[in-house]
Amino acid sequence: MNQWTTLLAPYHITLADNQRAISAVPKADSPTRIVPLIHQRVISVLGPDAEKFLQGQLTCDMREVSKHGSRLGAHCTIKGSIIALYRLIAIDNGFLLRLNHEAFDLGLQTLKKYIMFSKAEAVDESENWLGFGLLGPGADALVEQLLEGNPLEVDCTVKTGNLIAVKVPVADSEPGNRYELWVPAEQAEGVLKKLTDRAPLGTTNDWLLTEVDAGIPEINAKTQESYIPQMTNLQALKGVSFAKGCYTGQEIITRLQHRGKLNKPMYLLSADTQGLPSSGDAINTETKQNIGQVLSAARVNDHQVHLLAVITKSQADEHPLSLADGTALNLLELPYELDPELFVAKR
Repeated sequence: MNQWTTLLAPYHITLADNQRAISAVPKADSPTRIVPLIHQRVISVLGPDAEKFLQGQLTCDMREVSKHGSRLGAHCTIKGSIIALYRLIAIDNGFLLRLNHEAFDLGLQTLKKYIMFSKAEAVDESENWLGFGLLGPGADALVEQLLEGNPLEVDCTVKTGNLIAVKVPVADSEPGNRYELWVPAEQAEGVLKKLTDRAPLGTTNDWLLTEVDAGIPEINAKTQESYIPQMTNLQALKGVSFAKGCYTGQEIITRLQHRGKLNKPMYLLSADTQGLPSSGDAINTETKQNIGQVLSAARVNDHQVHLLAVITKSQADEHPLSLADGTALNLLELPYELDPELFVAKR
């Protein structure tokens, strides 16, 4: 956090107790926001075998990452359960892998365990690469200010010098596009100054709310090794390839897709509450407890939150849902469609 602490000191922000979230920023009217992604950390996988190694480990097709610039992808156990959920970003000689800070230690440890015999190296780059989330109606202009054009499609990148902008999914209700901007640490001060001349800083919650509303799952320490990718809808976000061949956990993941039945998908929900559900919190019905689990949540305003949760489909379809404290949950429409065949038993 040394880089972030120094960089953000002049901006009069308030950090959460764990120093991994911005909880308050100076008031501003602009709907366009710049959010330092201090809740994320970064690993690099570099070397001649970087793509080949990751192709045999992650759920996404690394050839698509190299072609388009970015993809979501999961590193799973041999039983198909997600250890770490990454956004992969292609760079010279390899890739950046950004992930939630709570999943970092096990994520890096697992990569290092498998990479030993490859001509590639997995390294903690959290102090060397810093990320900014750009959101709102002016996000396109912010990218154009710094780079030579905008990424045209989700998961595509634009690079100018060492700066990388990734276009990321956005809910239909969001006023404008969203980008992740990744910057070498030595350039971050100048980049942030240029950005904040055009738009104000936002809180970590501002960014997380757009992630939740876009239906993008997040895996942290409380949910590691709990879900296979389809339970987090990762296949709907092009984060799982069923044609690329073998990778760790592939047999279980592919079997569910083609021969099984998905009983627990991820849902988008809202709740009228002043509290903020935590990752790992239970979802209940009136007659049955722990039929689901919160993955991530963000505040809409002082009295409402949105959240993503993995829930038993039969319970979600047939019964009112609530948080563990009894707060009622309302199902919202996801910004993408799930294949209905996933929920049909195959013979």
